[in-house]
Amino acid sequence: MLQKFLNLFKSNTGNAPPPVKKQPALNSGEVAAFYNNNTDKFLHVYGDIIQAFRTNNVYDYLDYTIQNAELKDGQKILDAGCGVGGPASYFASKLKVEVEGLTISEVQFQKANEAKASKTLLGTTHFTLGDYHLMDEIYGPEKFDRVIFLESFGHSSNKPLLIEKALKVLKPGGVLYIKDLFKREHPNPEDGKLIDNIVAEIDRAYCYHVADLHEVLATLRRLNFIILFVKTPDVKVGEFEHLTISNNFQELFDIAKIISWENYIFPVDFYEIKAMKPPFDISQQKHLYFLNRPEVMEGAK
Repeated sequence: MLQKFLNLFKSNTGNAPPPVKKQPALNSGEVAAFYNNNTDKFLHVYGDIIQAFRTNNVYDYLDYTIQNAELKDGQKILDAGCGVGGPASYFASKLKVEVEGLTISEVQFQKANEAKASKTLLGTTHFTLGDYHLMDEIYGPEKFDRVIFLESFGHSSNKPLLIEKALKVLKPGGVLYIKDLFKREHPNPEDGKLIDNIVAEIDRAYCYHVADLHEVLATLRRLNFIILFVKTPDVKVGEFEHLTISNNFQELFDIAKIISWENYIFPVDFYEIKAMKPPFDISQQKHLYFLNRPEVMEGAK
């Protein structure tokens, strides 16, 4: 029956149906091993905020994150891929929030809990060892006001699945916030080859899968997320750290080390994406247009 349909489709259109993009197998074990082996190296260079795109004073960037992700008192927040808990603890030191940190690395889990005792917090933090692709099984449905990925999103080898899981654990009207690097478009064939090669080296060295912006946005739209913005982080040039720490890390530990700048082209864009889970049941209220604030939707039901 399926073959008859495919033959009919081909005869009517003159082309075979488009192939379905196959997602690679999850690489969670590899990511865990990478951070178990390298967390001390990251801590030596980055401190407990393991993020490449940052301000000279990294806490200024975390304040920016609080503003742009709209983190507020009373929220329950999932920091998915929380590292050693630096951002989670900072948010809980500034706000009366409940932050759940989820990491795949046993070493990071241990260090996050060891550091927790020395923190003075307005809110609370709790750290869990687990795979963020299983966040819905770990926490249950509709538990969080925010799910944030702070340069952890790229470690997933199946981002559509990861976004689906984030949707499940978000409360209606909850927000997904992603800050990460995305592969640049090819400006021309020659530069495109260089971009592909450098991104492949980043992926290999950091156990990463640099995200494709088209795939991420298509997934958000398919799942009926309300896309609030997609933009480059709005950081003043004078406050931007200019990836010096990342370059030092590469030089010091020979991870994705740049041998020569002669044929180098910057291969990624840093973006932040903010998207809201609809505050209504889209399966029951398909007639509603997606206005972008829950309080507006209250009058439209």
